[in-house]
Amino acid sequence: MPLLVPRWPAWLFWWRAACTRRAFVQQRMWAGATRISGLGGPAGALGTSPLVRRGSSSASSSAPGVRLTRDRYPMQRLPFSVVSEDDLAALERIIPGRVITDPEELEAPNVDWLRTVRGSSKVLLRPRTSQEVAQILRYCHERNLAVNPQGGNTGLVGGSTPVFDEIVLSTALMSQVLSFHDVSGVLVCQAGCVLEELSRYVEERGFVMPLDLGAKGSCHIGGNVATNAGGLRFLRYGSLRGTVLGLEVVLADGTLLNCLTSLRKDNTGYDLKQLFIGSEGTLGVITAVSILCPPKPSAVNVAFLGCPGFAEVLQTFSTGRRLLGEILSAFEFMDAECLQLVGRHLHLTNPVQESPFYVLIETSGSGADHDAEKLSSFLEQVQGSGLVTDGTLATDQRRIQALWALRERISEALSHDGYVYKYDLSLPLDRLYDLVDDLRARLGPSAKHVVGYGHLGDGNLHLNVTAEAFCESLLGALEPYVYEWTAGSGAASVPSTAWASRRGMSSATASPPRPCGSCSSSRPSWTPKAS
Repeated sequence: MPLLVPRWPAWLFWWRAACTRRAFVQQRMWAGATRISGLGGPAGALGTSPLVRRGSSSASSSAPGVRLTRDRYPMQRLPFSVVSEDDLAALERIIPGRVITDPEELEAPNVDWLRTVRGSSKVLLRPRTSQEVAQILRYCHERNLAVNPQGGNTGLVGGSTPVFDEIVLSTALMSQVLSFHDVSGVLVCQAGCVLEELSRYVEERGFVMPLDLGAKGSCHIGGNVATNAGGLRFLRYGSLRGTVLGLEVVLADGTLLNCLTSLRKDNTGYDLKQLFIGSEGTLGVITAVSILCPPKPSAVNVAFLGCPGFAEVLQTFSTGRRLLGEILSAFEFMDAECLQLVGRHLHLTNPVQESPFYVLIETSGSGADHDAEKLSSFLEQVQGSGLVTDGTLATDQRRIQALWALRERISEALSHDGYVYKYDLSLPLDRLYDLVDDLRARLGPSAKHVVGYGHLGDGNLHLNVTAEAFCESLLGALEPYVYEWTAGSGAASVPSTAWASRRGMSSATASPPRPCGSCSSSRPSWTPKAS
């Protein structure tokens, strides 16, 4: 088994991947939804087919204000070879016309979406097939050239951007659907397929992707798998470890590992795909994915409710799991400041009366009457017990999208509020919001806003702190406090503002794996070294 030399000698607990949020969400106008009573108010042709993607939501093509990572953090380039003209010629023979050296085209892949880290790669490669990836890595292995795999580049911890002058290996052109079985629901596709386009593809055939992220318009399925993304449907369909059936991976020395089975049960030997799910690029480049898609629900409802406190949010969640059972597909929470920022910067309307907290609850099932009866019983229960102060219900797609926009566009609204310090934390439910309260008291007026939102289904808190501009003293107040606080309570995906500064310098034989939040093909750079 080839050995990929990681950038740092060891993982730290807070480097667990978590789901990302996309930088830009398509504009959705609010449409009035039905008030809750008593609360105030077909298959296409199979085979290989390309998926058209939206423009990337990664960093802009010009990034003069982003400091180079090597200048911002005390890191030393390892003794890799420098790309020569002979190397460029050899790579051009492997992928003719897809070796990019234009400085303007290299700006975007060198900068992360948060615009906090910036590499200085001089070469971008765009392979179309697994065989081309294998040839590229085999050549780079022989020449001792460092490689940085990159997909949608939507991650929030800098995992998909080079640190120095690594070659960027983009999966953007690997966007083919290889097969889809309309009985089993098994989809086989290349790693560069955009999640939203895959969702559209399978929905046209009566299925849904088991994964949904705010970054779906730009993130790649390969990066989703590499970071073991959770996302908005985790509560209903679980993690990718249970829905990914097989993978095709290219190892560091160019070896093509084909574990692309479409069987739900396969007891033949070791389950090697599990090594690569969540490995974040440290073991190889995922080039194709086989994933099980569940049938598309015929009845979907979304309720948006106001709660008087976080304790009531938790009780509402507990009540929902008990009364809604198998039809509960999403349970999101957000605090009042989130909705205020969405309204101020994006001009979306809060559909319920102002409350300290809000929850978005989605149900999905196969029987509209059955689901409506369950939902009605649940809403009566939470209203009668005082857990909910106001609410609105949507049953048609347009109104459902409008309610989801309030949750999905929080990250976009925060980006309009100034510089954002982002943290993605996994915490016990009973302590999920405590850190937000603690930070507000700790930071005081030095921060514009401290907000918290996330998924109750998997105990995932998105902690965001905004300021007028980047401030070293504010960062010093946040770190290592956030990590020390989390160390006693849960786990975290480190933010890009601190991914390098939180760890000491490595030896001359190692380099840092930089995990990324889940939604993009954001994998650490590594050098193809084998033993």
